[in-house]
Amino acid sequence: MKILIMSDSHNHDINVEKAIKKEAPLDALLHLGDSQGSEEYIKRLAGCPVYMVAGNCDYFSRLPIVRFVEFGKYKIMMTHGHYYYVTVGAQDLVEEARVNHCNIVMYGHTHRPVMNGTDGEVLVLNPGSISFPRQEDRKPSYMVMQIDEKGEASFRLMYL
Repeated sequence: MKILIMSDSHNHDINVEKAIKKEAPLDALLHLGDSQGSEEYIKRLAGCPVYMVAGNCDYFSRLPIVRFVEFGKYKIMMTHGHYYYVTVGAQDLVEEARVNHCNIVMYGHTHRPVMNGTDGEVLVLNPGSISFPRQEDRKPSYMVMQIDEKGEASFRLMYL
C-alpha cells in the first residue's frame, strides 16, 4: 500500500500535480491542511481515496480540524497543528494522539518536515510544505508511507 502525505499547498497546485505524477499509482492521499480551495481538484487529480483536514488558511472550509484514519495496524491522527501549538513543539499533539490510541500523528502548519519517534509510542510526522517550504534548503517536500506485505510501515521524506 502506498500513501502520499502532503500539506500546505495553499492553492498552488503545480507541485501537488508533480508529486502525484511522480508517486502514482497511489492507494490514498493524506492532505494535512491549507489547501485553500483546491480540495475538489486534488481529489480528482489523485485517482485514489483522499483524506483532508482544514488548516488555519482554509477559511470557510467544512473540512474537519482533526481526522482519524486507519491503514493496516496503524491508527493515524491527522491535523494541521495550529490548534496544538506545533510551532513551539509537538507535546500537545503527541498527548492528543496518545489519548485517542493513535500510534502515528501527522501535522502541517510549520512548513518544515519532521520525522520523529518522540517516545517510542507515537510517531510524529510533518511532510513540510509542498508549495512554500521554510526549511534551510527551501525545497518543496512531501512524504510517502508504504505498508509492506507484513503490514509494516516505512516512510520516505521526498523533495521536488
